[in-house]
Amino acid sequence: MALPRGATKEIEPRVIADPEVVRGEILAARQAGRRVGFVPTMGSLHAGHVSLVDRAADACDEVAVSIFVNPTQFGPGEDFERYPRDLTADLAMLAGQNVRWVYAPAAETIYPLGHATRIVVDGPARRFEGEARRSHFSGVATVVCRLFHDVPADVAYFGAKDWQQTIVVKRLVADLGLPIEIIVCPTVREPDGLAMSSRNVYLTVAERQQAVGLSESLRLAEVLWEDGLSPEEVANDMKKHLRSRGIAVDYAAVVDAETLGPAVDPAPAVALVAGRFGTTRLIDNCLLPGRDDQGPSIGWDL
Repeated sequence: MALPRGATKEIEPRVIADPEVVRGEILAARQAGRRVGFVPTMGSLHAGHVSLVDRAADACDEVAVSIFVNPTQFGPGEDFERYPRDLTADLAMLAGQNVRWVYAPAAETIYPLGHATRIVVDGPARRFEGEARRSHFSGVATVVCRLFHDVPADVAYFGAKDWQQTIVVKRLVADLGLPIEIIVCPTVREPDGLAMSSRNVYLTVAERQQAVGLSESLRLAEVLWEDGLSPEEVANDMKKHLRSRGIAVDYAAVVDAETLGPAVDPAPAVALVAGRFGTTRLIDNCLLPGRDDQGPSIGWDL
């Protein structure tokens, strides 16, 4: 991995819980002419997160990472309480990655006593995850807005695995005029194609084998899309494949890659999928090229 611009040696991250401290240090770095990259996470870091840090370190002078399991993006009965938390292991993952700051606030810092403000999102947040998890994107938008305030970086890096979330965050930034650039980086996958996710640790051995059906359905979507099938036909065949693998399908769809509305040629599309494995729910996606573009699809990184 290339060192950040101007760096002469590896640094170890400084863990900060106080938003005023991290904000002050980042603003001072930017005032000194240093470009700051930010990687927001909920911890339980894996190679996918490290790839975002690498991307930030390659393009920026300084890198900040946040680790915060956000309670407001979990709905009733979801896995907030059991979501994996191990700050020591996360810091070990970041060791030697030239991360300057790790912002790890307490929940009461982000949501102080008496807090009463949430961001309501619509448009690209309405369907798919928005239907399956009604308060999810409001929680995401609220915490992202707060994190962008506490960590006033030049640019933030998100993974393409949560494609709908990246579109919602871009819409949030545009609508509120937030002074930050959003970069979306390719999904990192296991050798068998399963997208890396912190929730993969929940899977039993049998469920882990079954979960490969998600990426298989996306490969199928690529082939069918290139063969000229309609979005509805591609989605129906994806669902058939998922069900043949015994996966409980929440949704499988092919939609416009930027609006998440109906896919219209020749604009690029995205195949979205969500499925359940026992008590575990996983999502994945694959970008599909515009019909007049014969090149490879974007974002499939095996």
